[in-house]
Amino acid sequence: MQAWRVHDNGEPGEVMRLDDTDRPTPGPGQVLLKVSAANVNFPDALLCRGHYQLRPPLPFTPGVEICARTEDGRRVLATPALPHGGFAEYAVADEAALLPAPDALDDAEAAALHIGYQTGWFGLHRRAGLTEGETLLVHAAAGGVGSAAVQLGKAAGARVIGVVGGAGKAVVVRELGCDVVVDRHTDDVVAAVKEATGGRGADVVYDPVGGDAYTQSAKCVAFEGRIVVVGFASGTIPTPALNHALVKNYAVLGLHWGLYNQHDPAAVRRCHDTLTAYASKGLIKPLVSERVPLASAATAVQRVADGTTTGRVVVLPEGAAK
Repeated sequence: MQAWRVHDNGEPGEVMRLDDTDRPTPGPGQVLLKVSAANVNFPDALLCRGHYQLRPPLPFTPGVEICARTEDGRRVLATPALPHGGFAEYAVADEAALLPAPDALDDAEAAALHIGYQTGWFGLHRRAGLTEGETLLVHAAAGGVGSAAVQLGKAAGARVIGVVGGAGKAVVVRELGCDVVVDRHTDDVVAAVKEATGGRGADVVYDPVGGDAYTQSAKCVAFEGRIVVVGFASGTIPTPALNHALVKNYAVLGLHWGLYNQHDPAAVRRCHDTLTAYASKGLIKPLVSERVPLASAATAVQRVADGTTTGRVVVLPEGAAK
């Protein structure tokens, strides 16, 4: 089979190599999966660089989120068990963690449902307790993680402010349903959020960016607001000023969704049931901006790493993008 493998850590476009290799052999409790679609995530770039919290042995195949078929014909969602990731014709995953792919979504859309939407649901509901009528501020709202949070916020009845970088991305998030759009390239983010909220600020801030985005969040979060930290796509990990959190009376909440698979897998399955119901009702639909063939996977991962994409880029191992 063909599989993209990383033999040395570095930038995805430089270290990912398309190899001819044997199909992976499942270990105890694992299953072999034929990959139908593999969603590109920012952690794939971190894995290539050797900067992710997990460091699989070299060589490994990245690709942490897939829609696939089991050998007995089931259509499932999975997070592959590294080193046998999803940018390949076949992957391996833990049988107990497989989830049924929603009928309302095609393979590319289904591949993009799992991690980003689970992260969004747990972040907004389990961690931040977002309620109807509250104001939600989403950084990088046109990206894969941000666009999921926008849709989930609207499904919860929140007023959503989306922060983007550029006029093209602003158009995308308006179409997603953002009530207010702030272009960080041309607007003062803090001033725009305060103006949009009558000076009160955002009740919940969803931050997959870190760096300057977090600094802005702390300045425009409301009284008893909640900042949910889900990643550091900017490459800069902020150092929260706890005295500032005390004086303004807000909370800083971390979210590592993968831990729920270890500590509360039943909650992950309940969340998937909720997301499946949302998809069937049309409340959510992954924003798949590009569908690319397996041969273009390395370029796709590099572009996601560089922050030049909108929504989700999905790799289709079975042939040319369609």
